[in-house]
Amino acid sequence: MELKFNDLDRRIWEEELDALVPQRVFDVHTHAYRWNHNLDPAKDNAPLYEFMGRPFPEAGWDQLDECDGILLPGREVHRLAFPNPFSPSCDFEGANRFVAAEVGSDPRSAALMLVQPSMSTEYLEEQVRGAGFLGFKPYRFYSSTGDAVSCRITDFLPEHQIEVAHRHGLLIMLHLAKRDGISDPENLADLARLTAKYSRVKWILAHCARSYSTWAIEWAAPRLRELTNVWYDTSSVCESDAIEALIRGVGPDRVMYGSDDLPVGVARGKYITFGRAWCFLSENNHALDLSHCDPRMTFVRYEQLRAMRRAVLRLNLDRGQIEDLFHNTAARLVESARADLSSAH
Repeated sequence: MELKFNDLDRRIWEEELDALVPQRVFDVHTHAYRWNHNLDPAKDNAPLYEFMGRPFPEAGWDQLDECDGILLPGREVHRLAFPNPFSPSCDFEGANRFVAAEVGSDPRSAALMLVQPSMSTEYLEEQVRGAGFLGFKPYRFYSSTGDAVSCRITDFLPEHQIEVAHRHGLLIMLHLAKRDGISDPENLADLARLTAKYSRVKWILAHCARSYSTWAIEWAAPRLRELTNVWYDTSSVCESDAIEALIRGVGPDRVMYGSDDLPVGVARGKYITFGRAWCFLSENNHALDLSHCDPRMTFVRYEQLRAMRRAVLRLNLDRGQIEDLFHNTAARLVESARADLSSAH
């Protein structure tokens, strides 16, 4: 595994982040995978190979523990983990078996099952009962429409699958599609309908409801506040205004820390926003003249934590609320899903 910690990273951790991050952390957005779960025959010649396949061909519990030991020294970390959604072709069965086995080493952590629309009710029931998945991870790449950009929620998460989650009180980790993310009227209408109809589902909207900047959250917040069975993770969002707007909009008790590792959180760079867009700025995709300053980039996860710190300070959250943000809310949510699944059986 390629992960180096330099003097810049150390300074950021010691001066900015060490005092913020509690001793116990529950990472609610973690990927556990093997590169060979990617069934694309051209995968080793694709851009994702340099980002993931070459430096991190396996992200099991040992590798995740090693990353957290370096980036969050001295912290006790538990996780909600799920496979990486490889596209266009993924070994779903192998990927799901792997994450279930890896999570089994930590009784306080939990696994979500990577799903795609053709999976039947019977198959999902069998997997939930047999492997103990606490919920599902759908992804827009698997949309039945073939359009991963403009698809609606039920295009990649059909209602028969949501019904299974509802019946057992499971979690659903949702990465929204559409160019305007959470502010898209169809996304908001679909969420309002689905969260009301399937009220026992514990919905988590990834990446601050896929809002890397502020405007979409501010526009959607009045509607989101009414969806009481929806939570949010902060994974890979590096704009403090976006995180602040989310916490202010839905309340600090419904927002949770996630790392997006591996490999996003340990990549060097930052997700930046402009206009109504966002992108990943890395050491290798810009031509900026940075001779006037230290040009090195730190980890995406550190940029996210810096943004969380600024939001926490501006909102004047107390220590208990910070511990909820980093651990308690996620731990309670996972245990609630575990209890619901157990009672359903």
